[in-house]
Amino acid sequence: MSPERDRVYLLTAVSPRKDEGNSPTGIVGRRLARQLRAAGRRVRVIAEPDQCDGWPDTVDVVEGSITRPLECARAFDGVEAVFLAGAHPSTVDDALTLARDAAARRVVVLSSHGPEYEAANPPETWFWLAIEKAVERSGLSWTHIRPSAVMGAVVEGTYPATGSDWRDTVRADAVVREAFLDQGHYPFIHEDDLAAVAAAALVGDGYAGSVVEAVGPPLSTRSRIRSIAAALGRDIDTVDLTPQESRAIWQRRGWPDGAIDVTLYALEEYGARFAELLQWTLDQRPSVQDIIGRRPRTYDDWVSENIDLFR
Repeated sequence: MSPERDRVYLLTAVSPRKDEGNSPTGIVGRRLARQLRAAGRRVRVIAEPDQCDGWPDTVDVVEGSITRPLECARAFDGVEAVFLAGAHPSTVDDALTLARDAAARRVVVLSSHGPEYEAANPPETWFWLAIEKAVERSGLSWTHIRPSAVMGAVVEGTYPATGSDWRDTVRADAVVREAFLDQGHYPFIHEDDLAAVAAAALVGDGYAGSVVEAVGPPLSTRSRIRSIAAALGRDIDTVDLTPQESRAIWQRRGWPDGAIDVTLYALEEYGARFAELLQWTLDQRPSVQDIIGRRPRTYDDWVSENIDLFR
């Protein structure tokens, strides 16, 4: 085994977070771990307790939290690169110091779609942008991945709120109740594609010092419902709610107001500006397809893999 391949690729996974912009770190991380192992790379993961299961047998799982990196400092030993997912601005510098002291070469940040908008606010209010800026100051080679919402977020219970209760209502009543049913759109990326983007950034130098917009096309709410209905082989009824009614349902399910605000805004905005925002997605270079070398997986693909959620 070459010295580089003997080094460790460190992934991090945290408990599901419903706050706006959070991706399902466990689902994405497990896909990434499988891809890295298939390429012959050694993989270790720092996982919070409820994320410790389901990893490939050959992955070294360390129970801990990237939000408290000093408590699991030895997990950084021998690290070549870090997939930094679920970090917190208050402790990210500690994680970066540990990575640098371990002679890690690069950090790939699982960021959020649109952290540049935080720049209009005082720095003490930043979250995603604070993490990105800390990584850029670290002296390590870096890549920021800013993804769309992840299709598998519904499995892990992370942002966005749209679709988060569908598996319950489809299974119980064969119905979807949500605001903006007719005009709503939301951009999604398949977790396997997002993991493949991360793998490309981790193992090569081609994306160093860059922001990768790992974005999928805006999907209409109606098309997502049709995909599920087609896979089930039966109709799904729909009830078009007001934004206030959707907000009340999501609040009862534990969604914070910020995540609800952004979900409702995006559903309406992507519908109203569909052509413009679709073109923005298509104009991104490198595209997801450029990076992963194949056609991105579709929502129909995701539904066919996960249809038992809705049975």
